[in-house]
Formats: sequence, C-alpha cells, structure tokens
Amino acid sequence: MADRGPPRTAEPPLDKGQHPVWAVVSTLLLGGFIWWISGSWVIAVAAIWGLLVHEYGHVLAMNRLGMGPARIYIIPFLGGVAKSQRLPKSEWDGVLVSLAGPGFGLLAAIPFFAGFIATGEGMWLLGAAVIALINLVNLAPAPPLDGSKALGPVLARIHPNVERGAMVLIGALVVFWGLTTGRFILAAFLAIALIGHLRRGTWRPEGRPLTGRESAQSVGLFLAAAVACVGVGVAALMPLAGGSLPGALTMAGGFLGFGG
Repeated sequence: MADRGPPRTAEPPLDKGQHPVWAVVSTLLLGGFIWWISGSWVIAVAAIWGLLVHEYGHVLAMNRLGMGPARIYIIPFLGGVAKSQRLPKSEWDGVLVSLAGPGFGLLAAIPFFAGFIATGEGMWLLGAAVIALINLVNLAPAPPLDGSKALGPVLARIHPNVERGAMVLIGALVVFWGLTTGRFILAAFLAIALIGHLRRGTWRPEGRPLTGRESAQSVGLFLAAAVACVGVGVAALMPLAGGSLPGALTMAGGFLGFGG
C-alpha cells in the first residue's frame, strides 16, 4: 500500500522515520504471527520479504517522481506502508506509484523459485505463491489498496460519484471476503480504512487529472500487473498440482478462499 503523504505545502518537514528498534520489533512480531498461523517459517519469510519488496517498489517510484524521501513503515500484524513527503504532481504519477508496488513486488518471488530448484521442497513454491497473492490482493480496487489509487482517477474522469460508489461497493465486497474467509484482521483494517475514506472531505488528491490517453494507459498497466500476479501464482502452484493448470487454479482459489 502506498500513502501519498501529507497535503502539499511549500516545504513539508522531513519525516524522521520509524524508530529502527520499533521497526525490527514490529517486523519480528508480524513474522512470528504469520509463522504461528501458517506453521511454516518459509511462508513467514515469504510474506515479510514480499511485503518489504512490494513497499520498496512504491518507495523507488516516489523518489523517482520527486515525492521523496519516502520511507517504509511496518504496521504490526498487517504489513507495511510506503509514505512519501509530498503528493504526486499529477494523477498519472499517483497511478505509477500505486502500480510500482505490485509490479516490483513480484520480483520477491525469484529467490523462492530458486529455493525450490535447489531443494525440490514444495514449501518454497508456496512461498512464491504467497508473494503473488500479496500483490494480487493489493490490486483490489478498494481503499486503501493500490488498485483503488490506480483505477480511482480513471473512474473520477466519468464523475467523482462514480469513483466513490465503485470504491465503496468493492471495498464492502473485499471486507465481506475477509470476514467469510477468516481474514478478520485484514477485514477490520479495510473496514476502518473504508470508513476513513467516506469521512474524508476531499475525495480526490491534488494534482493534474488524468488525460484520456493516461486513463487508457492506467487501465492497461493495471490489467498487466494483475495478469503478472496471476501468472506468477499459477507458475508456482502448477508443479504442486502435478503440472495441471486446472489443478493450479483450484489451489489458487483455495488460497483466496473460493472453494478448494
């Protein structure tokens, strides 16, 4: 998830960042929690590593686009957030920052594919699948996930209320998904974030709106990122499903809580 920073001012104060000790403790708490619920240290490492690489993708884009210096903050039991010092100069920059997380975050799966090749242990493939899942879920167009920041400006070109209505509807569906699949902490976090978005006075951030061409490119990049996430996840699961694509898709559905 990417936080685009505080409202734009002439010279915003530099953020001192999260205290290193608290960051380490928070990361260990999150990793320990994931290890406890998954029963696998590989899954725990994959989740933490995947989250950090995902957020670092946001940081790289923020710094590249003049929004930095950006930093990563760990949220105990939930993950992390990349926070910039300045808002994007345009909605197009905001879209690029949002999609940089899932796009760059998929690179975190490479060591886990390598671990499987070296050891033959299927748990490494499950780690790669978890990383793909983290990035795919972040593409859900529900506040405050990356998908809402990528597609929100496109919908706002039609009408601000179209964006608001779509985000609220999809946000409610994602919260419902979290509740019905046992992801209660995630559901609570998303519900709080959704309420916060509804209460926020300014729905759209400052900055130049998307052009028609940029809107089409935003949708294209969003779809490409989604296909890449699904592709990495299926590639990780197919060997575990005996090379069967339907079997891999069934396993993926099980990860998402849809049957399996």
